[in-house]
Amino acid sequence: MPTIDLNADLGEGFGRWSIGDDEALLDLVTSASVACGFHAGDPQVMLATVRAAAARGVSVGAHPGYRDLVGFGRRDLSATPEQIHADVLYQIGALDACCRANGIGMRYVKPHGALYNRAARDAAAADAIAAAVRDADPALVLLGLAGSELVSAGRRAGLQVAAEAFVDRNYEADGTLTPRNRPDAVLTDPDACARRAVRLVQHGLVTTRDGSELAVRAESLCVHGDGTTAIALLRQVRGALTAAGVALRPFA
Repeated sequence: MPTIDLNADLGEGFGRWSIGDDEALLDLVTSASVACGFHAGDPQVMLATVRAAAARGVSVGAHPGYRDLVGFGRRDLSATPEQIHADVLYQIGALDACCRANGIGMRYVKPHGALYNRAARDAAAADAIAAAVRDADPALVLLGLAGSELVSAGRRAGLQVAAEAFVDRNYEADGTLTPRNRPDAVLTDPDACARRAVRLVQHGLVTTRDGSELAVRAESLCVHGDGTTAIALLRQVRGALTAAGVALRPFA
């Protein structure tokens, strides 16, 4: 029986503001990438999110981003590799403390937004992230875009790595994600995303924005938790995978 992990970005509220329905998302995913306070999240949100994930047996990972609350971590900042290393290490430590306080272990690290996309193509940024993960805890798994520099950097650092694919994002022919400034970057049709998820698991293929076929081998599928159709999309994806005989379980 084929297996796959379903992950989503959670804990992205801040103070009085809520983004995404974390309680509903946690009933549907097998892994939760929790914001660590730089692009979103705050200490109380982080603790509550980890507590809710622990209660459901959902695997928890750190979701560090650029120091960019205003831009939600989706603006490409000119941080140096040294700054990236320090910021990622800091954020991993913050979420690790929240996990320890809830009696669970943090399992993995997945960068967020513009930092994730930079690390997919920029070897120096990718190496800085991988070094931060190794310095925090070499037993952590590094989750990155399939075929990216980040996955390669994790291997160079001696880390266990896992590759992910996106069911709600368009791809370019080179394997990168379509930039968010394009109107067709984000996919919102639950049926289309469910078909894409099954095809990714069964055949390792995804259709890119220009209509070409891209080979993608992934251990985890991501749905963005802040999307307006995230809950409906995840329900459809999960149902389609189960109907296709795919077992859902955490990769880490």
